[in-house]
Amino acid sequence: MLTNHRSPHWLRHSARWPGFLVLALSILLFSPLAQAASAGELDLTSTLPGFIAVTLFLVAYALVMAEEQLHMRKSKPVLVAAGLIWAMIGWVYVHSGLPDPAEEAFSETLLEYSELLLFLLVAMTYINAMEERRVFDKLRAWLVEKGFSYRALFWITGILAFWISTIANNLTTAMLMCAVVLKVAEGDKRFINLCCINVVIASNAGGAFSPFGDITTLMVWQAKLVEFQEFFKLLGPSLVNYLVPAIVMSLFIKNRKPAALEEHIWLKRGARRIVLLFLVTIVISVLCHTMLNLPPALGMMTGLGFLQFFGYYLRQSLPRSLERKRTRYSQRGDWRKLESLGSVVPFDVFTRIARSEWDTLLFFYGVVMSVGGLGFMGYLALLSETLYTGWDPVWANIVLGLVSSVVDNIPVMFAVISMEPDMSMGNWLLITLTAGVGGSLLSVGSAAGVALMGQARGIYTFASHMRWAPVIALGYVASVIAHLMINADSFAIFH
Repeated sequence: MLTNHRSPHWLRHSARWPGFLVLALSILLFSPLAQAASAGELDLTSTLPGFIAVTLFLVAYALVMAEEQLHMRKSKPVLVAAGLIWAMIGWVYVHSGLPDPAEEAFSETLLEYSELLLFLLVAMTYINAMEERRVFDKLRAWLVEKGFSYRALFWITGILAFWISTIANNLTTAMLMCAVVLKVAEGDKRFINLCCINVVIASNAGGAFSPFGDITTLMVWQAKLVEFQEFFKLLGPSLVNYLVPAIVMSLFIKNRKPAALEEHIWLKRGARRIVLLFLVTIVISVLCHTMLNLPPALGMMTGLGFLQFFGYYLRQSLPRSLERKRTRYSQRGDWRKLESLGSVVPFDVFTRIARSEWDTLLFFYGVVMSVGGLGFMGYLALLSETLYTGWDPVWANIVLGLVSSVVDNIPVMFAVISMEPDMSMGNWLLITLTAGVGGSLLSVGSAAGVALMGQARGIYTFASHMRWAPVIALGYVASVIAHLMINADSFAIFH
């Protein structure tokens, strides 16, 4: 249970904080330099369809921010916005006699989403399967049996998320840790919310200094802008980014222990093997991307095939397994376990798939397609051009990190890489850091945050995350300062 102290005044009113980001983004989007950059063959940044598209996107995001008050699922507004934005693009290009570029751009953006969808779907399926096999119940029981307090659990889940996300992606890491928190927290909504925020920050920070930790770091590495070993220069700044808000938030957690469990938790048959298959799936997805130059979704879908085969084995061998257990429990006189065999339900992979958070998956579609449409109109290139032409690269990278909390960091990083600004190694590391950890400022700023809003629905929300935005921003500023101090020499290195 948390302390009864009320949140400070600046925490209670910090939900207004994204207004600055939206205003800054709007100013940049409607800048007089609108003629300077265009992602498609037609520059739509200074046209009526372009203005309408930006307005639709901002209105949709405003509705997402008000999800808790409106009791409306977050996928609805962004789905409509995406459809209208691309409809306007198609109308303009068809009437300009250029139907093919718009179709190709839409298909390319849809492919990007499809890869993300398949990746997410498999990750959610495995997590649902592990939950059904009682893996998280068992982990919760172990944590409680060890006598960890709520504050200790807060730090354990955060630290695990930080280090695991350097190997696995931040999305999968956050979902795993959130599943553990939901099991341990006994319905304590404030504790769950703080842990979710902590896990999101830790996952994003941990992924920022590893080539495998985030898609943006992979993009920078594959573009040969930063060498493999140079990413680890961001370890110190990433730790600062996580520890500063974590220390502050931990002060609001009362140091009590969860209630002791009254029942013994048994793992269901095949639980450990499903965990092993999940780890194998993650390794395969990483290898597909790093060694074969193929999308990570290929490895994830292959892993889903492994899970389906294993599910088939569990179903086919269930009668024999039950018979052996009945004989063994009868000989032992363990009537409680013997009675539990009557409630065994065969494992079904497709039931686990059906239980995925489809609102979150559809929300991702709306965001990716909307941002892709705005990028095709020329707004992302315009934003990057405006920043790197008129600003110092350090300030430009800091601002783009803030923008990545509103706009997905993948197209932001792609726009920066595509522009090929003449930056030092220190600045490339800086944009890698800010684009990675900037998404922690808003719950919708990273895949980890969006996924946890679905996983802890009604508890971890956009508004609940925003109450701690000033503390998270403090960590963001501290990490930038740490990078400027620790890696000062790298700002003199140019490739």
